[in-house]
Amino acid sequence: MKVKRLVRTQHDRKLTGVCGGLGQYFNIDPTIVRILFLILIIPTAFFTMPIAYLVATMLIPNEQDVR
Repeated sequence: MKVKRLVRTQHDRKLTGVCGGLGQYFNIDPTIVRILFLILIIPTAFFTMPIAYLVATMLIPNEQDVR
């Protein structure tokens, strides 16, 4: 059985691949993850979500680095 890993995608990325990786991990369309991210930016006053995105970019490994 293959272990499921959270990685930043190489093939489905717009910026750093975080939303694509989350979509792949949770088996949902990455566009939905991107839309949720944009919706959550508004109530967090454009501060918390971009910081969380940057932290995720630093913590989640690249897809090619894992293989």
